[in-house]
Amino acid sequence: QLQASGGGLVQPGGSLTLSCVLSGFDLDDYTIGWFRQAPGKEREGISCIRQRDGSSTYADSAKGRFAISSDNAKNLMYLQMNNLKPEDTAVYYCAAGGTRALGALLMLRLPTLDDYDYWGQGTLVTVSS
Repeated sequence: QLQASGGGLVQPGGSLTLSCVLSGFDLDDYTIGWFRQAPGKEREGISCIRQRDGSSTYADSAKGRFAISSDNAKNLMYLQMNNLKPEDTAVYYCAAGGTRALGALLMLRLPTLDDYDYWGQGTLVTVSS
């Protein structure tokens, strides 16, 4: 079971940290990541990480502003978001995947929706003044 939290209202330029609890997962065995879906838009991959070796990748929209991390002992994944912009407004989802997601990461690309096997409920981030 995956559950994202930490969303809220933040002003442009502000920061927010999202958390995802991955209950029942050994994070060493999965590639885990974040997606977001803005109103009227398709779900967009933001970042993913492989706990086992710490490898990660980011969407261009997230590079330099967002940081993904994980804590296997606590079964948690985080997304630190800085310098938030109104276009970051979206529902953010966390996901976990096995072989397909790992294959994408090893090719230095973000896994697609179909590469993930497990999804959690999202958390809403609103960036507005």
